[in-house]
Amino acid sequence: MSTTRHLVNRQRRLATVAAAERTAATTTAPEPAGPDTESEAEPRSEDEPAGEPGEEKEKEKAPRSVGPVRLRVSLPAVLCVLTVLLGSFAAWSFTSAGSLRDEPGRQNTALTDISRTSEVKGQITEAVGAVFSYNYASPAKADTAVKSYLVGKAVQQHKDMLAEVRAQAPKQKLVLTTTVTESGVELLDGDRARLLIFADQSNTRTGKSEETTYAAAMFAVDAVRRGGSWRISAIDTFSR
Repeated sequence: MSTTRHLVNRQRRLATVAAAERTAATTTAPEPAGPDTESEAEPRSEDEPAGEPGEEKEKEKAPRSVGPVRLRVSLPAVLCVLTVLLGSFAAWSFTSAGSLRDEPGRQNTALTDISRTSEVKGQITEAVGAVFSYNYASPAKADTAVKSYLVGKAVQQHKDMLAEVRAQAPKQKLVLTTTVTESGVELLDGDRARLLIFADQSNTRTGKSEETTYAAAMFAVDAVRRGGSWRISAIDTFSR
């Protein structure tokens, strides 16, 4: 019996020791390193600022900046280019100015010579009113106006335009009155001018039954200055 009890006690002690060894092995086993475990940092000097991991590697991979390329241009070359450009501009300016002076339209002083423009407008306005008015009772007055205000081909043009009026005037006792309402100087070049005329005309029959008709007219006249006064040298009715 003692031998049997001794064996049982010995087996119990062995089982207890084995269990204790298993418990100790489980408790002291090291944990496996995980993916978030930080690697040991490399030593750095005290003066070096702390940076994030991998910062130095990124700096090594970054390309070096390339500074601006400086072109060396000599001063004589720059002066030569400027001389050529200024010479070309001067030649172009001279040519352009010459062409502008040669154009007929550039000789028009209607907008610059105010005094002469006013003079030609006033005298031609008076001339138009005189030569395009006719009174059957005093035809000589119309003839005097023609001699005073018309020259050149305007004399024949005026005769053709008023031929019917002269023919019918004694029978119908006609009185034609022309009043200039507006005029504009298109061209003024020395002693030559061209004007655009706007006028109102009234034609009155003073016979047994008096009757008056009205009409508006627009035409252009060429004028020349002779003997200190402006005269009509051509009449353009825009009929062509």
